[in-house]
Parts: sequence; C-alpha cells; structure tokens
Amino acid sequence: MPAQPTPNDALHRALAQVAPGTALRDGIDRVVRANMGALLVLSDDPRVLAICSGGFLLDAEYTPQRLSELAKMDGAIILTTDGTRIARANVHLVPDPTAPTSETGTRHRTAERVALSLSVPVVSVSEEMSVINVYAGGIRRQLNDVARLLDRSNQALQTLERYKTKLDDATSALTSLEIEDVVTVRDVAAVVQRGEMVRQIAAEIETMIVELGVDARLLRLQLEEVFTSLDNELELVIADYPTLAHSALSSLDGDLPASPKGLRMLARVPRLSDDQAEAIAEHFGELAKLLRATSADIARVPGISAKAAHAVKETLERLTESTILDQYI
Repeated sequence: MPAQPTPNDALHRALAQVAPGTALRDGIDRVVRANMGALLVLSDDPRVLAICSGGFLLDAEYTPQRLSELAKMDGAIILTTDGTRIARANVHLVPDPTAPTSETGTRHRTAERVALSLSVPVVSVSEEMSVINVYAGGIRRQLNDVARLLDRSNQALQTLERYKTKLDDATSALTSLEIEDVVTVRDVAAVVQRGEMVRQIAAEIETMIVELGVDARLLRLQLEEVFTSLDNELELVIADYPTLAHSALSSLDGDLPASPKGLRMLARVPRLSDDQAEAIAEHFGELAKLLRATSADIARVPGISAKAAHAVKETLERLTESTILDQYI
C-alpha cells in the first residue's frame, strides 16, 4: 500500500508551483508590483467548480501577463491543477462556512476555507500589505522574498550543524555504553530526542528549499551533506531498540537497562546486506551476545558465509577497540 501523503507533502507541492523561477510566481510577483490583490485556486477539480458562482469560463493558456490582467477584477481565478491553463476568472467562491479559519480579511478567510474544506492549494495576495500566503495540507505559509529566505535558511543550517554536533556526541556515548553493555533507557532517549530535534530543523530547511526553487541549489547540497548520513544512523538507533520505539520514552524509568540488537554496528560491516544484518541480529538477539560470538558462531546463521562472518567479527573487534581507545585519548 503506498504511503499516504502528509500535510508537508501537500505544502511542498504547492510551494514548488509558486517558487521563484516558475511562471506562476512571475505572475504573482506582477500582481504584487502592481499593488493589486488576488485569490488563486490551483485546481479545477469538480469540487472546486461546484463552489464557484458567477465569473466567466476562460480555458486559456496561462501566462504571467494574463494572470496580472485578470487580477484587476475582484473575483477568484481558477487554474488547472498543473497550472498550465486558466480555467475561470472573476468567480465568487462559496466555501463551507463552518470550516475553521484564523484569518480576518475576506480574501484570506475565503482562501483558508477553500483549502481546508476541499484539500486543494490556494494562494492569496493581500492588496494592502502585498503579503502572499499559500494554503495547503491544513498549513498556511507566508512567502518571503528570496534574500530574506536565504538568510533564514542559512541561520537554520547553522543551528542544524550545532545540533548535529550534540547528536554526534550522544551517539558516540551510546556506542561506548553498548559495547560495555550498560545502556539505560535514558541513554537511548538522549539520542532519540536530539535526533528528533535535528529532523525537525532539517524538515523546516527542506520546506525553505522548496520555497526557494531555483535559488536553493547550494542550500540543498549543504543539507544533504549534513543530514543524509545522520538520518540513516537515527533509523538504525530506533531499529536497535524496537521495544522502546513503540513506547513513550519519557514515561519509562530512565534507569531501566536497554539492550540493542546490534544493527547499527552491523551497518558498518563492508558489503553486508540489510537482510544479512537483520538475520544476524535476530539470531543472537542482542549486541552483547554478538560481540562474544566467534566467526564460526556467526557463520552458523543461515545465509552468512564464512567470509562474511569473518568480516563481521573483524569489524566488531575494530569498532570495540577504537571505542575503548577513544575513552582514554
């Protein structure tokens, strides 16, 4: 079964449509420069057309110039889902009046209600304040100019790097405790909580990258460099403690002992597949037993050759030795 889209997925798709460098953003910027307002529904779904009143059918190819001209009228503009055509213009929208909204202005209130009740992306441009809001996935996102957004994204990246350093320290400490077989719930929680904070910051930067469009190439490279390997490491930490992953760590006694399966250690063995690592971890049950096993013991696991077993044993011994040495250097 395919994964269900998240609110961020819907927001990212909408932001990508209005990012700098797109024809739609060019049209929106023209509206702003002309000190006009606009209400754009980025979908011609039948449910959208059902709440349209008045206006006129257009079915014309989208161009930034046409959008700015049509925005001179008070009504909403309906674009096709792919944004290539203008379906209707100068329409009055009648969304569900019971849909909750925190907006006060008529245009923004209508935009939020349409987006919430029909699950379609909507863009509103304030005539007085020249504020551009995107509504999608139950989220409102106010667009910033590129210079300000780049400044915010660079600050967020610096914050991510600081939290990454703290997470690295916590992960290294966890590795040492795992080798000594003295891990507690508190130690695992320290890594998981810091990891979740890193993920939240990375998710916000990812949203900024989508919003920046063509101006975000360098920022994306920087984010991938900082976060990609960390994300894999965090997934392995969670997989190593499956019983804790399904519990609220904050509600457990922090002094309770915890035993890892050893998947994070096995991930460092060259040319060992995920399936082989899982088979070894399941066979021994916990890292402490795996560390005491010989190459011959590991080779008894179905699907593990003597060569692979030797590589596993050699890697674990090297990791154990380097971890112990790091404590005294």
